[in-house]
Amino acid sequence: MTVMALSGVALTLDIGVLDVTTCKPIPNVMVEIWSSNALGTYGSTFLRGAFTSASSGIAEFQTIFPGHTSYGANHINLMIHTSSSMSGTISHVGQVFFTDRWTDVVSQYSNYAQNTNARVLNAQDPNFKIANSAGYSAIVDIMSINDDWPLGVTGYITVGVDPSRKA
Repeated sequence: MTVMALSGVALTLDIGVLDVTTCKPIPNVMVEIWSSNALGTYGSTFLRGAFTSASSGIAEFQTIFPGHTSYGANHINLMIHTSSSMSGTISHVGQVFFTDRWTDVVSQYSNYAQNTNARVLNAQDPNFKIANSAGYSAIVDIMSINDDWPLGVTGYITVGVDPSRKA
């Protein structure tokens, strides 16, 4: 895989972890993410990471806006472990998504335009439908870093978990 194939629009992603039983942030849990590159390809050595949530319950990642895969809308996979290590019980497994509008904008950027996978819109992705059911929203709030566009965007999402349950 070339460096070109791995590059994309920089994404600073803040994931807030909230205890659904207390409505309070959960510090010191491991948040693990993985996603595809601009071409929609996954790899075992890139675009993967894990951070422990801070006292605010937020884990911050420096990654890229994911490319669309052949089977799903643009998304980032995530797991939340109930302790600050990868060996902690997994209390949540899911995906977070982006609006089709942001995906349209990012898809014009050079490396994303080379993605040959058929584009899947959110409404066509069964995982999107499940993640956004029962009043939940799995859509990352995105803001452009205007001075740096298309070099970067920042996003935030809160993920509610019940730390006493296993995923």
